[in-house]
Amino acid sequence: MKLFLIKIGKAWNVLRRDGAWRGGRRVYGAFLALFRRVRPGDILFITNGVGDSARYRTTHIAEELEQNGFTTALTVQDNPFLLSYVDKFSVFVFHRVLFTEKVKQFIELIKTQKKEIIFEADDLVYDPQFLQYMAGYDDMNTFERKLYENGLGGEIINDPYVKACTTTTTFLAERLNERGKQVFVVRNKVSKDDVAYAEKTLQEARRDSGFVRLCYLSGTASHNKDFATITDALLVLFEKYPELRLVLAGPLHTGDKLTPFRDRIEKVPFLSREKYFTLVAQMDINLAPLEIGNPFCESKSELKWFEAGLLSVPTVAAGTKTFKEAIIDGVDGYVATTSEEWIVKLSRLIEDSGFRKQMGERAREKVLERYTTHTGKSEEYYNYLRSKIV
Repeated sequence: MKLFLIKIGKAWNVLRRDGAWRGGRRVYGAFLALFRRVRPGDILFITNGVGDSARYRTTHIAEELEQNGFTTALTVQDNPFLLSYVDKFSVFVFHRVLFTEKVKQFIELIKTQKKEIIFEADDLVYDPQFLQYMAGYDDMNTFERKLYENGLGGEIINDPYVKACTTTTTFLAERLNERGKQVFVVRNKVSKDDVAYAEKTLQEARRDSGFVRLCYLSGTASHNKDFATITDALLVLFEKYPELRLVLAGPLHTGDKLTPFRDRIEKVPFLSREKYFTLVAQMDINLAPLEIGNPFCESKSELKWFEAGLLSVPTVAAGTKTFKEAIIDGVDGYVATTSEEWIVKLSRLIEDSGFRKQMGERAREKVLERYTTHTGKSEEYYNYLRSKIV
């Protein structure tokens, strides 16, 4: 009943945010996931939902593992046949799974057969002590908050039986190591379909040479504070460069400071993945601001950089530990920690189209070399999995 109420709360928010048509399609897709066919294999991924987090941390990782000799399957935690899957796999990866009575039974069956449980964490939602730093938590409805009240999957990671975790960044790996777990950093990567669609999109993309378009593609309503960190820099740039345009995607509230330039700001709604890539390919510069020092923001992966890089679009990103590890500053992207740095680095890219193009191409080279499910390797993790497969 608890999980059902939470699902209702989340579905209502999706419909309210995205509208009956677009939101309804997403809710319907989540419903169909309940009955996705699960074939026997080596590794089963269990997730709470079907959004972007699940895409990167289950679907894309499963694709990577398949290309390295493993057989995998995916399901959602409220699949009515969940308990029957214990006999069909050797390793079970739990991603954002709410600890319900059914999940408890599932885990106990896994333990009985002495099979492997791996906890997957792509942010800090598993630990309730960090909720105070979570943007958007105060805006959640009562049902949604129940998802996080004990930490999302906190009961699973606190189980002594669970010895290993996977995660996205070294920042998160350090937090998980503090719990005495063996941690594997398996970075987010784009899929084969993403790469193919990006190549097609690049062949068709047209950029308007009369303007320089910056984009911030937030995706959710939880990034208002992140965007606010660069508002002052954008004000300076709007004054300095009349050719500058800003494209904002997702339910973002920019505040009043940018109102004088509203005729140079374009807002687009939540987009499907293909339309998202089409939009990015038409941009000149990608923005990836975050609140530096906020633990939730520090735990974010570099996907905003590599998604744009896949389409040869250069990024200026917040100077978090993760972005500094991913980006060679001034070569395949920029990192900035102050308004002054944002202004200087964006000005260079706005003024120099040749440099802008060069940085975007170098970002794409690195993405294709390290951030696809085909090329990005996690050998230590593969070896661990092989040792656990019966």
